[in-house]
Amino acid sequence: MTTRAERYQHGRALRAQTPRSAQAQWNPPSPERDPVAVIEESNAGRIPGLIPLRYARMSKSPFSFLRGSAILQARDLVGSPSTGVTVQLCGDCHVSNFGGFGTPERNLAFDINDFDETFPGPWEWDLKRLATSFVLASRERNFSKETGEDAVREAARTYRERMATYAEESALAIWYTQIDFGELCDFFRRYTRTGRTLTDEAKAAVRHTSEGLYPKLTTVENGHAAIIDNPPLVYHFHQYAEQWQAAAKTFFDRYCHSISGDRRYLFDQYSFQDIAVKVVGVGSVGTRCLVALFLGDETDPLFLQIKEARRSVLESPEGKSRFAHQGERVVEGQRLMQSASDIFLGWVDAPEGFDYYVRQLRDMKISANIEAFAARDFGPYAVMCGWALARAHAKSGDAATIAGYLGTGENFDDALARYALGYADQVDQDFEAFTRAVHSGRLRVDEGDAGNIEFPP
Repeated sequence: MTTRAERYQHGRALRAQTPRSAQAQWNPPSPERDPVAVIEESNAGRIPGLIPLRYARMSKSPFSFLRGSAILQARDLVGSPSTGVTVQLCGDCHVSNFGGFGTPERNLAFDINDFDETFPGPWEWDLKRLATSFVLASRERNFSKETGEDAVREAARTYRERMATYAEESALAIWYTQIDFGELCDFFRRYTRTGRTLTDEAKAAVRHTSEGLYPKLTTVENGHAAIIDNPPLVYHFHQYAEQWQAAAKTFFDRYCHSISGDRRYLFDQYSFQDIAVKVVGVGSVGTRCLVALFLGDETDPLFLQIKEARRSVLESPEGKSRFAHQGERVVEGQRLMQSASDIFLGWVDAPEGFDYYVRQLRDMKISANIEAFAARDFGPYAVMCGWALARAHAKSGDAATIAGYLGTGENFDDALARYALGYADQVDQDFEAFTRAVHSGRLRVDEGDAGNIEFPP
């Protein structure tokens, strides 16, 4: 067994084979690289009628395009300079995939909150995607070049300093570490005016629960609670109503096998009422996503979100996947990275061959509203994101080795800033190619008409 000091020195030694300055490297791709073709390839298995809606959401800006095209950067990172130190990656680590959520103890925590692409890989990859997203989000807000670059440096500095702290802590101490949302609010109050807004959102988060959603999302039809249609975002296939009901029972019976006995007992207190398709996110559009309503009694609702789990963009598309079940991949990756996870988090494979994972719908969830950020908010928010990412990587990887490589100076911070600026330019170019494909008719953009989209059970 090696000591922390030995692992730290090993990290320092890794600089010889991968200098920190090399992390700035981004070489323009070959002319044969067709970003539109890669995006079209990523549509395989998606619901065809929702693909134009996916394109519509991606077409709003380069930042939106980044959010919907994780597969491009994932492939571009293959072969990039790396220390070879592996952690559990978020896989789609951009600025909008951080936020607040309710812990099992009903506290509000700040952490990464999306794990559809989670996969083991080089720790640098999450940082590079996060850094690129700060630059693009800053550009979308028409802020100065320095705003985005400074945010990247703040994220990198915080990640480096927090990793050094975690390198001195025990595995149990890291595992128990949690970022309370109040710490985020207090931090912002010291540096920006956004702290008051965040405090208000934290107070409102207690209403972001099944009880709070119930009167907004449901109606009563013939004495039976039902989810309200809101096409193209929420909709039923009434012609398949009986099949959906039968399939749902089998589905949730199988889901129960993935959660612990005490939570199965809790889940059994609720009876199934309704299920509907629910379109979410940018990158997830076109995948099979649903919301199910359960009732304990007329005043005790439970909403569960069911999301299709596909092969991670970080995994080679060739050959058999290293994971037998993609829903289990997502769930185990989330449990490994987050400080606390939803009590109903589980997975299930459906009879038609698709893998899914299950969680509560919007359980005290708060997402960063980047469109409302002022330039002065980017730096403080980058600090919190860098902190959350360092905690997640330290929990699943070797903090001492990573800290040894990063050191105490700004070498890595400088390199990450240069990479982010260079790769953001690449995203701009890819977005232009995407836009040309839309204008030429190669890609069809449409806000969608769910009534014509086939999605049988």
